[in-house]
Amino acid sequence: MTQPHSFFPIREEGGAVLILDQTELPHRRVERELADLEAAAHAIRSMQVRGAPLIGATAAWGLALAMARDPSDSGLNSALALLGGTRPTAVNLRWALERLKAVLLPLSPSSRAEAARSEARKVCLEDEAANRAIGQHGLKFITDIAGGKAGAVRVMTHCNAGALATVAWGTALAPVYAAKQAGVPVHVWVSETRPRNQGLLTAWEMREAGIPHTYMADNAAAHLIGHGQVDLVIVGADRIAANGDVANKVGTCLKALACREWGVPFHVAAPSSTLDWHCPNGAGIPIEERSGDEVRRVAGAEGAVTIIPEDSPVANPAFDVTPARMVTAIITERGAVAPDRLSDLYPERKP
Repeated sequence: MTQPHSFFPIREEGGAVLILDQTELPHRRVERELADLEAAAHAIRSMQVRGAPLIGATAAWGLALAMARDPSDSGLNSALALLGGTRPTAVNLRWALERLKAVLLPLSPSSRAEAARSEARKVCLEDEAANRAIGQHGLKFITDIAGGKAGAVRVMTHCNAGALATVAWGTALAPVYAAKQAGVPVHVWVSETRPRNQGLLTAWEMREAGIPHTYMADNAAAHLIGHGQVDLVIVGADRIAANGDVANKVGTCLKALACREWGVPFHVAAPSSTLDWHCPNGAGIPIEERSGDEVRRVAGAEGAVTIIPEDSPVANPAFDVTPARMVTAIITERGAVAPDRLSDLYPERKP
């Protein structure tokens, strides 16, 4: 099955690693080359790339670029430290770095550069395959609803967990793309996702794909859910604890609370690289506190506009944790299950 979108968040061309700079979207479509380790670290930290799976893929390529310059043990350790410190919440970052470290550490320095490139390519190919599978597993939830109603299935999402957040297909939007390819009518409620307004990226994706959608203020979610205008909610995740607690972009938990009150299914879609089996529950997930300027300013096509005084105190937690009891199902590449059955999909993780 071909990719459902015409853009590539990260790709290799002629030996160069190119990213789609998401800080320029939706106003400009700009590709940038990751020339070295520092450029990859900057891309992750500044959110030129974002979304847990794409952060992991970019980190893998960043390490490959580092090995091309300095494949020594000290070069490897320095690169791991630099990349590992860019974003604390998305576990895919650590997963990708640990995966490449395990491959590279036993090798002689002279073999590391090519091995790192090969492993980075595998990370990307596996992410694409996993997300395609998530789309097929999640499609069942949409078709089940479609079979019992007239008109489009109304899906609400939060932040951007589409193809822009991954190598291809996306996580939360993968079932939406699969529905379009299957001819199942869908309409997407796109939550703006303050303060970085990453819902703009979802709206951009839906427009590119020709999928009906409506952009909405975050605070309208409970109203829409409570008035029967939402059939299901699907979100992505930056880290899922072993018990099924889910860390995702701040504001996710509010939608889960509304869904719980009005009996609307609330699903989380994520590849296995987002599962943190070493973290027993959501209390152990570090929550990134980002710059207050993200709240003080609103970015637009002509630049940022300050909306409150510079000296106003601001809190800016980038993520929140939705308890497992509020999640209807977690959709991974291996299938969809209730959060307390997550280990059934991964029997190799059971003690």
